Amino acid sequence: MRRMVAEHRTHPADLILPAFVREGVDAPVPISSMPGVVQHSLDSLRAAAVEAVEAGVSGLMLFGVPEEEKKDAVGTPGTDPDGILQVALRAVRAEVGDALVLMADTCLDEVTDHGHCGVLDSEGRVDNDATLARYGEMAVVQAEAGARVLGPSGMMDGQVGAIRRALDAAGHQDVALLAYTAKYTSAFYGPFREAVNSSLRGDRATYQQDPPNAREALRELALDLAEGADMVMVKPGLPYLDVLRTIADRVSVPVAAYQISGEYAMVEVAAERGLLDRERAIDETLTAFKRAGADLVLTYWATEFARRSRERL
Repeated sequence: MRRMVAEHRTHPADLILPAFVREGVDAPVPISSMPGVVQHSLDSLRAAAVEAVEAGVSGLMLFGVPEEEKKDAVGTPGTDPDGILQVALRAVRAEVGDALVLMADTCLDEVTDHGHCGVLDSEGRVDNDATLARYGEMAVVQAEAGARVLGPSGMMDGQVGAIRRALDAAGHQDVALLAYTAKYTSAFYGPFREAVNSSLRGDRATYQQDPPNAREALRELALDLAEGADMVMVKPGLPYLDVLRTIADRVSVPVAAYQISGEYAMVEVAAERGLLDRERAIDETLTAFKRAGADLVLTYWATEFARRSRERL
């Protein structure tokens, strides 16, 4: 009876699996702050993609982790056709074809030696316009490597429009943009820093949104839609369900929520200590995103949840 009258359901097709691929490793490397999540080798990434397809997951969002000595001030690995993310995109495309919507993180934080999401000026501040030029170059290279959706996550002013123009000029009009519309400066990003071997010192408060501000998200939303965003995202997820609900009520494009590393880790660690029922907590958090209006959810539990969902049917 409860299942029959449930108002909201999370379907495997709603889910996108974020995955990290690390250059120079021949076996997956565990991420200590995210139990059960790894930095993949190319071989283990291919296997994870196949598992996601078999479970019914719709998308795979890739983050590349280059060798440390290859990072530089402008994030050269991000625009190198042989950079780890581009190599991984081609490898997954060859393995599963179009059975997964292949997505790429279009940002510089994983590939710069300073760890910021953009190019820095002479005073160490992020140079918005110089960064947009780099994003356009990254977008074209990622599209040519097989990405079908790009996720500009750097929160630079004008990033969606700049990337759209670069893609269109290069003949990639069919590549979609999942805009990180409301990306807040958050304590919950902590484990992600380990996952991408971040070089960041300090924080990104000058270009990410301030947690007390909700109306600001609506201004960002209007700009992203005007610049050509095909989908929009709220990140983090659980601490910003109110923002997610407000955005979902105002748009006709698909809306995504990203259940980020800290949200994942706090459930896993609490479950390890016997403080909560792990599977029920996973199900409850994903239901919260759907109830708040998310069409899509990026979650590190995507394959596991999708597999369990299929088994329950």
